[in-house]
Amino acid sequence: MSLHFLGPLHSFSYNICPKKLHKKMTACIHDSRTQIFDTNNNNNHGPNFLRPDSPDQFSCQQIISKIHTQTLLPPIHKTKDDDDDYDDDDVMIMMKTEAESDVNQEPILSNYYHRSILSHHSIESALANHLSLKLGDLSLPSGPLYDLFMDVLIDDQDIVKAVKYDLVAVKERDPACLTYVQCFLNFKGFLACQAHRIAHKLWSLDRKVIAFIIQNRVSEVFALDIHPGAKIGHGILLDHATGLVIGETAVIGNNVSILHNVTLGGTGKMSGDRHPKIGDGVLIGAGTCVLGNVRIGDGAKIGAGSVVLRDVPARTTAVGNPAKLIGGKENPVKLDKIPGLTMDHTLHINEWSDYVI
Repeated sequence: MSLHFLGPLHSFSYNICPKKLHKKMTACIHDSRTQIFDTNNNNNHGPNFLRPDSPDQFSCQQIISKIHTQTLLPPIHKTKDDDDDYDDDDVMIMMKTEAESDVNQEPILSNYYHRSILSHHSIESALANHLSLKLGDLSLPSGPLYDLFMDVLIDDQDIVKAVKYDLVAVKERDPACLTYVQCFLNFKGFLACQAHRIAHKLWSLDRKVIAFIIQNRVSEVFALDIHPGAKIGHGILLDHATGLVIGETAVIGNNVSILHNVTLGGTGKMSGDRHPKIGDGVLIGAGTCVLGNVRIGDGAKIGAGSVVLRDVPARTTAVGNPAKLIGGKENPVKLDKIPGLTMDHTLHINEWSDYVI
């Protein structure tokens, strides 16, 4: 089976055999209650936990190590046939396990973790609670915000699935992220993205007033500004996120990684559809400005501090102010890996720069 992360970008794929993995994983046993994400959607009846009484413990360790670096979640839009077989509580169970471990290590966190994670039966409830406490104030209490957020999350399960994809994305791509629960509670880029998902849903329902209120509170609390009209895919990493600005008609694909102080803005002279369109698997470096209704192709990379005013072809690298393609416009160097996943900011630097120290 070939799992494609980037839709039409068929050259970026991972070949796995979920049936073989499933048979091995069911025998895995370990004393840390480590969870395995089963890649076989048709036979996934919930998370597999590891217990300390198996004769196959050594071989299980090898399987865990192999799978840990390529954790996969099922497609964000499941089919009708998958409804009875797909159990997506895995990330919440993992977070509860991590929270219990953190509390054992730091008992002072007991009340905080219980209120934020351990007392909740679903990721919807935990997220609605945490965001409402972060964004609420005296004039907009957290109680009504919690009810509003819960209504949106329960009504639109695609948002909930995107939340889980984002958690996995941060854990896999950000070396500063130690656990899922650390990201869920503390990473403002992740939290701002999830608040935007709720605001965007309200925006699409023509509840623009409350959508703008949420945007404003996110801007004040997390120091970044995402217009509620912007469309954002799943598997998103907003690393650090401070100073990030995303305009109203911007569109961001799946498995995209964006660093701090990035602007996806207009040119200042256009109206209507005036903001960038970011393809799947794109990496955008810190301090970059992408301005106007330009297209950044699937799997492209934009170097830190660049100013992009024109389309960037798929799987190419653009750097500088104004940005230029590495290898030139006629024969640009093509990337063979997904920069949005690898987070490699320095590849091919020797091919275009004579910078030395």
